[in-house]
Amino acid sequence: MKRKSFLVCALLAFCCIFSACGGNSTNTSNATEKKEGFKIKRGTNLSHWLSQSEERGEKRRLHIQEDDFVRLDSLGFDHVRIPIDEEQFWDEQGNKLPEAWGLLKNALNLARKHNIRAIVDLHIIRAHYFNASNEGGSNTLFTDEKAQEGLINLWSQLQDSLINYSTDWVAYEFMNEPTAKEHEQWNNLVAKVHKALRAREPERTLVIGSNLWQGVGTFKFLKVPENDKNIILSFHYYNPMIVTHYGAWWTDIKGYTGKVTYPGIPISQEDYAAAPDSVKPFIEQYTKEEWNRDRIYNEMKDAIDVAAKYGLQLCCGEWGVYCPVDRNLAYAWTKDMLKVFDEFNVAWTTWCYDADFGFWDQEKHTFKDKPLAEMLGGKKK
Repeated sequence: MKRKSFLVCALLAFCCIFSACGGNSTNTSNATEKKEGFKIKRGTNLSHWLSQSEERGEKRRLHIQEDDFVRLDSLGFDHVRIPIDEEQFWDEQGNKLPEAWGLLKNALNLARKHNIRAIVDLHIIRAHYFNASNEGGSNTLFTDEKAQEGLINLWSQLQDSLINYSTDWVAYEFMNEPTAKEHEQWNNLVAKVHKALRAREPERTLVIGSNLWQGVGTFKFLKVPENDKNIILSFHYYNPMIVTHYGAWWTDIKGYTGKVTYPGIPISQEDYAAAPDSVKPFIEQYTKEEWNRDRIYNEMKDAIDVAAKYGLQLCCGEWGVYCPVDRNLAYAWTKDMLKVFDEFNVAWTTWCYDADFGFWDQEKHTFKDKPLAEMLGGKKK
């Protein structure tokens, strides 16, 4: 009896030690952890790091560190979206580039350590770039079967690396801002990629957006995979652009330097008349109708209704104001956005944390806009 009791106690002690160590180092859950599901509310994009960036080596390694996740948690954020680009993870021959893979996995481990969920977003691939048409390029993804199989292959490799992360803490967004010429092209690709991912991970949360830059206006055309509750529907929102992108050098409205109002009619007839003729065709739309909280809701209504129809979580995966925009204007628009999100239970992920729409300055290691950070995070520490 004593020998048997000793063996039982030893076995129990071993199990406790194994459980405390987490078993598999890449799996951030354990057998006794209660499943909560991938539920999110307030988040931000870790942009211009593993996507849309020329940083490599030490600068890229130091860009996102543990203190960033500590900061986000202390502010009240509960998730991040991590955009990644094919060119940072695979070379042109399809070989993996190990450093980026290590940085992603380290970020996911740090996020879990500090109670931050994470969406891995395949932002730009060689067969599809959301700004291709504006920069003289073209996309082959929606017309080339080989390119579509290539996308599925990229995700198969990502699954190999990420499959052991808890489905409560890591989600996949298999493509950012699709720009298919026909909505059915995007619907067909959604069905194909969804089937491939579900074959290996039936419980992983998948984030799926609407066609044409994940705009709210195309949500009614989106065919959502049926009988799958592990989906978050996603849209992006920056309207009115004259408020959120005022002075942005890459936009058609960059030439306008007059006054902008929010809420209300953004540009007065007097300011419109004084604007350069070259920019008038792009700003005329902002001289006719008022913009306010109700207008924002009416534009989002299709997305809200589709999510309600399928009983799915809805998330605004990108929204924000360009940093040079007058802060009072930015705060007024942000407050109205938050009112709509709260009233209609829409989760959100700002664009972004530390870049040109961000509230944190990674170079100076200080807040770029602390009032905005606290407004978004919902609590002060």
